[in-house]
Amino acid sequence: TSLSTSTLITMSSHHWLLAWLGLELNTLSILPMIIKPHHPRATEAATKYFLIQATAAALILFSSTLNAWQTGHWSITNISTPAASVTITIAITLKLGLAPTHAWYPEVLQGTTMGTALILSTWQKLAPLTLLYLMKSNLPNNLILTIGALSILVGGWAGLNQTQTRKIMAMSSIAHMGWLIIALNMNLNVATVALAVYILLTTTMFTSFNITTTKTLTDLGVTWPQSPVLFATMLITLLSLGGLPPLTGFAPKWLILTSLCHTKLLMLSTMIALGSLPSLFFYIRMTYLAALTTPPNTTNAQHKWRHKMPHPWALGPAMVMTALLLPLTPLMIT
Repeated sequence: TSLSTSTLITMSSHHWLLAWLGLELNTLSILPMIIKPHHPRATEAATKYFLIQATAAALILFSSTLNAWQTGHWSITNISTPAASVTITIAITLKLGLAPTHAWYPEVLQGTTMGTALILSTWQKLAPLTLLYLMKSNLPNNLILTIGALSILVGGWAGLNQTQTRKIMAMSSIAHMGWLIIALNMNLNVATVALAVYILLTTTMFTSFNITTTKTLTDLGVTWPQSPVLFATMLITLLSLGGLPPLTGFAPKWLILTSLCHTKLLMLSTMIALGSLPSLFFYIRMTYLAALTTPPNTTNAQHKWRHKMPHPWALGPAMVMTALLLPLTPLMIT
């Protein structure tokens, strides 16, 4: 059912009620997946997720009804009421977990399995972002840019204090979504590239964490004996998430900063470039903990043993793409 949501929203590009129905289907479809482990943390995460998403959907329904009442149409692409436009934007930021309505997002990710956290961080972003794409010409620009900059700052600073990999990835996701909605306000092609790169990097990291059962920063230290190649490429992916230049993750930031400079928003571009430094710091700290620290070795056995690790076929190509797509940036943007 969840897979049909983006299709439903795209088909309903002229009607808010069908878009709202798609969002509700999306929310109700993911809840059993969150609650599946039958753990109190999973139940808590599912409850929080349901309350937040239902609140955001109710706000969207309210503001679209207000717009229909004042204008006489339900078109998504033409919201002429400023109050409705602002309310819908706030509701979508709540759904996406953008700052300042971000507090639920790390908690929900921490209460789920790695696989479900991956779905929440990637697929579940598509439906609200589709609505933002459709509303592009009617978005409140100053509000979007403010929320984007705030998300980048919060995602960086709040991630510094985390030791759980899922919470770190949640903060990373908040910061990346900040970059994405700033791009969406400037250029839809750049926003699409940023979204594709974000999904690629996040999927690769979550899959790597899932294979190596890395749940905390201390788990990173014992990863390398299991698969040195996977470990090395995982570190490169972390640096790519931080946006270091030779890697794929630099491309969207480069394009977004270029667009901002072309539109003379130099102060904003400087602020978000500096705001991404704390994010880069905690990615580099993860690579340092993984590669340059030796954990306590408690085994007395002569031969090391461990369970055989699964190797998904798509992980190899994904890891290559996280590192080497930067030269293809002109191709991606066109």
